Amino acid sequence: MGEASPSAPAPAPAKTYYDGCPGCAIERRKESSTGIPYRELSFVGITTFVSSLPITSLFPFLYFMIQDLRVAKREEDIGFYAGFLGASYMVGRGFASIFWGMVADRIGRKPVILFSILSTIVFNTLFGLSVKYWMAITTRLLLGALNGFLAPIKAYCIEVCRNDQQALGMSTVNTAWGLGLAQPAKQYPHIFHDKSIFGRFPYLLPCLCISILATLALISCIWLPETLHKHTNLEMVVQTADASTTQEHTEVPKKSLLKNWPLMSSIITYCVFSLHDTAYSEIFSLWTVSDRKYGGLSFSSKEVGQVLTVAGATLLVYQIFIYRWLDKTLGTINSTRFASALSIPIIAAYPFMTHLSGVRLGVALYIAAMIKSSLAITRVSGTSLLQNNAVPQGQRGAANGIATTLMSLFKSAAPAGAGIIFSWAQRRQHAAFFPGDQMVFLLLNLTEVLGLLLTFKPFLAVPEHYK
Repeated sequence: MGEASPSAPAPAPAKTYYDGCPGCAIERRKESSTGIPYRELSFVGITTFVSSLPITSLFPFLYFMIQDLRVAKREEDIGFYAGFLGASYMVGRGFASIFWGMVADRIGRKPVILFSILSTIVFNTLFGLSVKYWMAITTRLLLGALNGFLAPIKAYCIEVCRNDQQALGMSTVNTAWGLGLAQPAKQYPHIFHDKSIFGRFPYLLPCLCISILATLALISCIWLPETLHKHTNLEMVVQTADASTTQEHTEVPKKSLLKNWPLMSSIITYCVFSLHDTAYSEIFSLWTVSDRKYGGLSFSSKEVGQVLTVAGATLLVYQIFIYRWLDKTLGTINSTRFASALSIPIIAAYPFMTHLSGVRLGVALYIAAMIKSSLAITRVSGTSLLQNNAVPQGQRGAANGIATTLMSLFKSAAPAGAGIIFSWAQRRQHAAFFPGDQMVFLLLNLTEVLGLLLTFKPFLAVPEHYK
């Protein structure tokens, strides 16, 4: 009898599944299904949408809220106070994200997601009722600290998708936009009287709309399946004849996350891009509503909200029809570099839009905002994919917690720094070297260039998944 060829590969050990384990149930469902998990991703999209709205919806009316709170003595100082209010949410989230990530790794993704949505309902409504600057700061701080949503949802969207669907799953998490429903008594006086509750609390309406959406999302989460593997006290074992194994079913020695350079290098790159995106959102909103004599566009809160809403609608189309194709064609890393490089000329064009008016201004601004938002999603989704594929499932919650903590610290510095820089720039509109708003957008571009450089070797280490 002939001997087996020595080059023949040995069969890989079979996968092991545990009856009653939610993580194993998800893995078996992924193997038996070849389609996109629309049900799970719809939950991801809805819950991410309502969780991120308290962040994005603030920017269209932030300038006017600071005016109404009467904390700024001069118009030029509004950006200063707006920066600290915008940063308070990120400060709170930065202190608590690692804790929420560890909790999600221990008890599951679903409980943390449910609690985070509940905290959004409560504290976002209280923020809309703020009549003092300190009340607004405090409620935003608590909203950030008790909203541990981001770390578990990023792990969740990776775990419900097959490898070839992860780009779509992660881009779903990173797609969010703002609402333009501030100051209803001024914008819609025939509906909301000055003495009505929305007249006395002019920023309650957008917050209340978000809280209502969050309540609906909380109810829908009853049907949200858990993805964390829980094998303790489970005796019923089912084995398959599948020849492949996954890290979720194999006990892998856990190494220190801080010594995992593929993880940490992608987190640092992600933080720089997040710093840029938050500063951009703050500056864009302040710049568009500030007076033309200060280099702005003299937009109303409603007009800014409309721009952001159209940009958000564009993100849906981009996420569904373009991003997955781009990631598959260029790869995660190259698509991130492409998006970062293309953002630079778009940002450089913004200060020159002050020379436009009417339809030409509207067309230029809307196109630039739509493209910039799509590019931002590409960068953030790419670096998030790198992070989640650099660790096993048992460490994903903690890894995303570290990423969210560091990102939140960067994002907390961004609004405050952007507000201070914007106030300073408004006082130097006639300077010879990059006057006013030109200096603001130049500094934005410098952070973009830094992020682009960090996507190359020797800094960025690629996880084995992409080699």
